[in-house]
Amino acid sequence: MNLQRPNADEATRTTNRSRSVSPSSGICSRCLDGCTGNCEVFKASFRGRELIYPGPFGEITAGADKDYPVDYSHFNIQGYALGARGLPKGVTGDPDTSLFPLVNTETEYGWDIKVKMKVPIFTGALGSTEIARKNWEHFAVGAAISGVTLVCGENVCGIDPKLELDAKGKIKSAPDMDRRIEVYRRYHQGYGEILVQMNVEDTRLGVAEYVSKKHGLNTIELKWGQGAKCIGGEIKVGSLERALELQKRGYLITPDPSNPINQQAFKDGSLKEFERHSRLGFIDEDGFYKEVKRLRDLGFKRVTLKTGAYGLRELAMAIKWGSKAKIDLLTIDGSSGGTGMSPWRMMEEWGIPSLYLHAAAYEFCKKLADKGERPPDIAFAGGFSSEDGVFKALALGAPFAKAVCMGRALMIPGMVGKNIAQWIKDGKLPNTVSQFGSTPEEIFVSWEDVKNIVGAKEMNNIPLGAVGIYSYAEKIRVGLQQLMAGARCFSVPVISRKELMSLTEECAKVTGIPYLMDAYRDEAMKILNG
Repeated sequence: MNLQRPNADEATRTTNRSRSVSPSSGICSRCLDGCTGNCEVFKASFRGRELIYPGPFGEITAGADKDYPVDYSHFNIQGYALGARGLPKGVTGDPDTSLFPLVNTETEYGWDIKVKMKVPIFTGALGSTEIARKNWEHFAVGAAISGVTLVCGENVCGIDPKLELDAKGKIKSAPDMDRRIEVYRRYHQGYGEILVQMNVEDTRLGVAEYVSKKHGLNTIELKWGQGAKCIGGEIKVGSLERALELQKRGYLITPDPSNPINQQAFKDGSLKEFERHSRLGFIDEDGFYKEVKRLRDLGFKRVTLKTGAYGLRELAMAIKWGSKAKIDLLTIDGSSGGTGMSPWRMMEEWGIPSLYLHAAAYEFCKKLADKGERPPDIAFAGGFSSEDGVFKALALGAPFAKAVCMGRALMIPGMVGKNIAQWIKDGKLPNTVSQFGSTPEEIFVSWEDVKNIVGAKEMNNIPLGAVGIYSYAEKIRVGLQQLMAGARCFSVPVISRKELMSLTEECAKVTGIPYLMDAYRDEAMKILNG
């Protein structure tokens, strides 16, 4: 197993001087007095707590690079030459009619009132980070025209500079939340939805009441961790006045901006920014049921839950309690990954890795189902970026897994499209882009598809980041069609665990997916002995 060095990483902009490094500490085997750096110990000697986070904060997304013993690459997908399942009506299953473009990639989730998506993917939580705020139009329009769900993450209202509270400390006006909802709805095509997450601060501020009353939002999401992993969402604040404002709103701000020592350090220039943290969430069974009921009483048609890479106890609670509360979707996010707001070492070292957690989620859901109880619909998250990963996740969790939540992979196309627009404006298109043309019509292969969706006139208002996300979603959709056709699965609901094989015996032990030399062996022997 290739374990990453704990003392140097691109994410923290640090590196070892020596080629020889102690594997346990990450410190150079020959640490030289007079070295000019730049390992984490060196840099932390004068920048301290800044080295906890990947950076530059607010300008990057970051994903942990720890290499776990077993991951999704340890599966391969079965291919079949016999039969087909989930064929459209009128298609008989022959070479002339069973064509891969006929594969239906639509999925749906929800306990009673379903939400359909064109592709079984949706965004991670795009909340109070600067990356989400400044790229929102690209992300929201892209998700809407792609027919997938968009998750508006935590703390959006709480950090809005124009937030207005009433005498009871509840939201009276939240312009940034208004903007976020309205942008998605403007281009919504009938597939997917926008839902809003809530953490401790959001609940106290009355976010659910606000988005229900003002916007008639249908879905709200509760959150157990994964905003900066299990310690609450974070952003950086580069202004003393802003830090004090957020502190007055009830947020935990570190270092304490009201402390005269920290105020002086900020004026000196050594302290360059403050951190805004959310509080730790604490849960109990009765409280969870009461909160779900409260939200439904506010008018929400669907209540979903997002949980992180906690241990098996918390996973069992999420599945069992979610079943009893009839939640509409449970998103289970494994270690590692992230959008750049988490402490770097926590991203690397905290929580159960995705494959292990998702394998346990299937086991727990099946246990409930075998007892006659209905598990909630499940979505898996934690490091997915391609169609094979989507297929493997759906198969591993079948029949309970309905979709895959993508964090950075659905953000990157939005940022790429935005940057292409700027490069065109500045006349500085890099060769990686200019080799395909010099105008959006030439560069974006999905340009005409998007124009057909929104209309030629409206196309002038579509940000190029949205076209980027649509292009990426189309790549996932068509690639998924090909993989599904190869496995003779012509619709998402017919994908089963039998479509996977484990490449190692350890993977088979962890997941219950047969080792490739054992998969279908009984059927093979029957043929040979027949």
